[in-house]
Amino acid sequence: MDSVSFTHGKVIAIIPARYASTRLNGKPILDIGGKPMVQWVYERARKASLVNDVIIATDDKRIFDAVNGFGGNVVMTSVSHKSGTDRLAEVAANLKCDIVVNVQGDEPLIAPEMIDEAIKPLVGDSEVDMATLKTKITDEDDINSPNVVKVVTDKSGFALYFSRLPIPYVRDGSQKSEIRSQKQDVHYKHIGLYVYRKDFLLMFAKMKPTHLEEMEKLEQLRALENGCKIKVVETKYNSIGVDTKEDLERVKRIWPNLKNI
Repeated sequence: MDSVSFTHGKVIAIIPARYASTRLNGKPILDIGGKPMVQWVYERARKASLVNDVIIATDDKRIFDAVNGFGGNVVMTSVSHKSGTDRLAEVAANLKCDIVVNVQGDEPLIAPEMIDEAIKPLVGDSEVDMATLKTKITDEDDINSPNVVKVVTDKSGFALYFSRLPIPYVRDGSQKSEIRSQKQDVHYKHIGLYVYRKDFLLMFAKMKPTHLEEMEKLEQLRALENGCKIKVVETKYNSIGVDTKEDLERVKRIWPNLKNI
């Protein structure tokens, strides 16, 4: 167990996994290193020291059977869910737990330490209902990529905004060059790992989609637009979400170089 004083009850990690994907169908069960992708996510989540149990939530029998095949804990959910959060909430409503972790099923490189880092704010502060992660952007191309979500926070580490656009925007060109030359850290990538108190998650899932959320296609903006606070923890780790064939090939290329998988 981590050195953090654990006083807030059971922590369950839930991995939403659906078969249908507009860009990469069936991605949870695509092969990486001889295992379906979702198995790597499951095994890495189980290594997080603050997680008591891990469940895969799916609406597809092919994923259900694949998880059963490697001995994982899996439940079937409704096929009508529009988001992973809705699927998460359906499962969480029937669980005896205090904290729920949403681990994306397409993040096979997720480090167990990242999961623990995101959980700790809820363990250490009863006023925190939701937490997530950010990491420094080191590739300038990522700053301008709409596929890399950026986040800015206040001085206490709570999210001010998430966007697919470069935020903060450095208006002064000379200042931009100075920032690059001094390697100042002004841009952060948002890592889509979420931790919720169970009661907050169930409330959040019932909120209607909001204007900014629908414009940016970022569900976490629903929380901000409703006045909810999201604690954002900086991590030194990074991960690659597999959304396309190119992402999958990138993961496969770097896989042999990783240790302790």
